[in-house]
Amino acid sequence: MVHTGEPPDSRPLWLVAETRLPEWLAAQSASTRAWLEAMRFKAERQQLAVWPGEDGRPAGAALGLGALRSLDALELWHAAGLPDRLPAGSWRLVDPLSPQSATAVALGWEYGSYRYERYRSTTRPAIAAQLESPAGADLALVRRTARALALARDLINTPAEDLHPAALAAEARALALRHEATVEVIEGEALRRDYPAIHAVGRAAAIGPCLIDLRWGVASHPRVTLVGKGVCFDSGGLDLKPAAGMLLMKKDMGGAACALALADMVMDARLPVRLRVLIPAVENAVSAGAFRPGDIIRTRKGLSVEIGNTDAEGRLVLCEALAAADVEQPTLLVDLATLTGAARVALGPELPALFGSNETTVATLAAHGRALADPVWPMPLWSGYDEDLSSRVADLNNVSSGTFAGAIIGALFLRRFVGEGTDWLHVDLYGWNPKDRPGRPLGAEAQSVRALYALLAERHPAG
Repeated sequence: MVHTGEPPDSRPLWLVAETRLPEWLAAQSASTRAWLEAMRFKAERQQLAVWPGEDGRPAGAALGLGALRSLDALELWHAAGLPDRLPAGSWRLVDPLSPQSATAVALGWEYGSYRYERYRSTTRPAIAAQLESPAGADLALVRRTARALALARDLINTPAEDLHPAALAAEARALALRHEATVEVIEGEALRRDYPAIHAVGRAAAIGPCLIDLRWGVASHPRVTLVGKGVCFDSGGLDLKPAAGMLLMKKDMGGAACALALADMVMDARLPVRLRVLIPAVENAVSAGAFRPGDIIRTRKGLSVEIGNTDAEGRLVLCEALAAADVEQPTLLVDLATLTGAARVALGPELPALFGSNETTVATLAAHGRALADPVWPMPLWSGYDEDLSSRVADLNNVSSGTFAGAIIGALFLRRFVGEGTDWLHVDLYGWNPKDRPGRPLGAEAQSVRALYALLAERHPAG
């Protein structure tokens, strides 16, 4: 927890890069230098040294920053591991920081304080270390961001038994209530009639599919629409995934979780936009009612889609929401989805693939991602692969006949449902941290939310 004010027992915390180590050591007491030498403190990244005072209690600490060239380049990840690793008590940063770096450190501390313990019979001890708010930190932004990211991580971490389509709709309603937004949930016969592809994908599940439609803001403000893939569990359908492929499929609604987190930030900051959030919420299950390979499904836009593979269901539900969003001609249309394994093969789990219709918007979002350590990687909407989605019996197939360029193929499918003049971004994200690192435990990761918020706040600054 980051707090304001300086308690009388606040202890100093230094941030030390390798290049600065000799100078910094020279300024310390002889006893501290001896302790650090015994601990082999080299200021390597994430190396933490804590030394005692005369009373045996912690007197100070230093966090290694590795090869970082300047404190102005601090990221939240530098600080995210500290809450778990520092001894109990209040800590204060010694080094003066720029507002951007101070905000990054404060956010990193909050991010690293996250716990997901819903299903534990005994909870772990609460984090006892606290950080005095760094001078210049934007605490309103820190708290807004930390809350939104915690929401997304909670949703992604929750098993599908407890986060089915109806539960995801309830989460959207709770968020709307907090911000005085409105929510319509379209389901049943209305969904089958108006959004047939969403209905087809989700009709086999015990808990039926729905389309969540959240709206907030003044009608005269610029329209911004977010679409989040809400596949609460993906078995692969009749094209069944292998057991190993299903292990993480509770996270297949990561796009919806990130869309709700971004909406939370936009509404909390009261950005002057007319916000709309569309979440097609389904479970891709197997039963007698499951849609089949070879089926032809009509879509809201009127295009017919031949089903080449039932495990490519995300694009089927997203295309309906994109078509509905595009009718209103928003100034920016963003979809977020755990769409393709191909994006992970190409870029790994930490780099969401970014596609877009406007090169300037793509470049601007990528720049925000670099500045905030929330990266996205621009990928081409290569029209030469468009013909790979062709079908002999329908307007298009939901998969390519080949195995190449899967992330691009997925994006090209979605582009068919977005108007040519729409400023559209498609983020193909993983939503999961596959390895333990300081402050980044194995589990849910809310990707691209901070970068997208920065883009929106830049375009539509709050008054």
